[in-house]
Amino acid sequence: MTFKKINNHEFYYEESGSGEAVLFIHGLGSSTLDWEYQLPYFSKNYRTIAIDLKGHGKTKSSEETYSIKGFANDVASFLKEETKPVTIIGISMGGMVAFQLAVDYPHLVKKMVIINSFVEVPLDSRANRNKLRLRKFVPKLLGMKATGKMIAKKVFPYENQEALRNLIVSRWEKNNAKDYVKSVKAIAGWSIKEHLSAIVCPVLVVGAEFDYISSEVKIEYTKQMPNAKFVMIPKVHHAVSMEKPDLLNAVITDFFNKENAK
Repeated sequence: MTFKKINNHEFYYEESGSGEAVLFIHGLGSSTLDWEYQLPYFSKNYRTIAIDLKGHGKTKSSEETYSIKGFANDVASFLKEETKPVTIIGISMGGMVAFQLAVDYPHLVKKMVIINSFVEVPLDSRANRNKLRLRKFVPKLLGMKATGKMIAKKVFPYENQEALRNLIVSRWEKNNAKDYVKSVKAIAGWSIKEHLSAIVCPVLVVGAEFDYISSEVKIEYTKQMPNAKFVMIPKVHHAVSMEKPDLLNAVITDFFNKENAK
């Protein structure tokens, strides 16, 4: 296992391949395992790096309050030894961290792929507040295995996806409930919506047809960035990196090839 000390904290990461650096950032309650079908594929042509954020995967928890801005700062510190800007790929909460990184540290980001993510998590409606309360109360009251089952049913709803559901549950039950709740709180109220026009690097926004957040919302925020495009992958759900990895890899590869040809 490989660890790197960042801001007085040991962070787990995986690195393979050579060439242009591509950093992968996982989602809420997940880890580098989000990318088990992407890292071997892209490491054939790129230097791939995947990091476990604080309190996730093999990176231990911290007593400090978690925030998206704090996660982005950790990633920026991780990248401080890079001699060139890197490509960032983030899914769900990882996409939020990527957005924050592009706003706060634009010199570090060459281009981005944002997968099934948000530009804000407002607390201005009862529905939004109730969703976040549920994400906090289930792990507190029922534990992380029950939380995993709840998530698994949403992201892999089909009968023939039982193996994927079981895999999600087996991974999520290893999470620390306190860290998970702190990460949910990190998301609550977060926004970079007003800064979208300042993100000038090339951005690919990838949406799944049956994601939590509609393609219309993603299209709207994509329009706010001067050098961004949106691609929707049909008949998939939130965890597209696991549900349809070949399709996702192809979409990302096409984006890379077009940008490299410029």
